[in-house]
Amino acid sequence: MENKLNNITFDNFKWLNEPAQWSLSDNVLMLRTDNKKDFWQGTWYNFHVNTGHLYGIELSEDFSVEICVEADFKTLYDQAGLMVYIDDKNWLKAGIEYNDGQPMISSVLTKDVSDWATGIFTGNPNKFWLKLTKVGNVVCVKYSTDNKTWILLRLSQFPVSEKYFVGPMSCTPQREGLTVKFSGLRFCEPDKDILHSN
Repeated sequence: MENKLNNITFDNFKWLNEPAQWSLSDNVLMLRTDNKKDFWQGTWYNFHVNTGHLYGIELSEDFSVEICVEADFKTLYDQAGLMVYIDDKNWLKAGIEYNDGQPMISSVLTKDVSDWATGIFTGNPNKFWLKLTKVGNVVCVKYSTDNKTWILLRLSQFPVSEKYFVGPMSCTPQREGLTVKFSGLRFCEPDKDILHSN
């Protein structure tokens, strides 16, 4: 299992909702968002959309994935980060999302309906790192401003499934044209202590 995870590159990935403009070179993914794309189910806004861009790989085993995200978030709900997806009613996305006039660190967990939690991001939101780990029925998300110190963003129960579709995501519900760079992709086996290991 370790060799399989360690050898994963973007060449193994496929699109859910492929954007019109994207490129892949030396394991670096660049994309430009299409108009008014998002993942959301119900809560408050009362709309159900499954149109956001997700470049993922199917996994059945436990995993940990890290990535560097670079983008200029400036319009309400601009977002980019990582996502683990089972189907349109069961998924988790996390990253930077523009809200309340600034880029916020954000996560959304959907089990039939979506929740949303945000916090102040103290680093440079134009370049940050994410780590998403799945062990059994638990998902742990951490973020970093320097790729050294990892801060817990979310620990949550997550549905058990035969397959998980995992990878970088980006959405712009209010516009098109957010350019995002994803680099430093790394899969590995989860640490024994996913909550407190750095």
